[in-house]
Amino acid sequence: MAITTVLFDLDGTIVDTNELIIQSFLHTLEGETEQPYTRERIIPHMGFPLLEQLRFFTGKDQVDELVVKYRKFNLDKHDELVAEFPHVREVLAELRSRNIRMGVATNKMRMTTLMGLKMCGIDSYMDAIVTIDDVANGKPDPEMIRKALEQLNVDPRETLMVGDSKYDIVAGRDAGVKTVGVSWSLKGEDHLRTFHPDYIIRDMRDLLEIVG
Repeated sequence: MAITTVLFDLDGTIVDTNELIIQSFLHTLEGETEQPYTRERIIPHMGFPLLEQLRFFTGKDQVDELVVKYRKFNLDKHDELVAEFPHVREVLAELRSRNIRMGVATNKMRMTTLMGLKMCGIDSYMDAIVTIDDVANGKPDPEMIRKALEQLNVDPRETLMVGDSKYDIVAGRDAGVKTVGVSWSLKGEDHLRTFHPDYIIRDMRDLLEIVG
């Protein structure tokens, strides 16, 4: 069955927010844990919804103040630390010229999702945007992917989910779509392969061959 639709994770997949996220956590967790957190301890847990991450890192149930602290730093530093990954814009333009529908499914809140897409000049390519604000359960639950499929009115068997973490691959698989892992994931290609995505790409342009 031909591919008609491509869904993308945002952070670490099409928009390089890695440094922003790491610095936001380092800032937020300072003085909150017995052992100071390092980049190396944060990276393996990137991709989960923010509330879950902060509860995990601090061992606290009540993290509302930390969410506010994280989001303020994240917004203040957003434009300084966010960049697009190579070839993303040209690939999205080519997919659009082939009449491929596109969307974003992200565990990020809507406001910063829209900021990142706009800053990288790729917001106009997205026919559906599903964020953590739009669902009861973030990835790895498939709810977000199913919601995007519903909005676009497409068959999961004609859809790819492209992401940089196991949460994207598990959510995509459980929603019945084909999955693509990106080798520029901070967690590394070998880690992604253990979750058996249908494809691994090493350059965004490789996506064009898969879509065909």
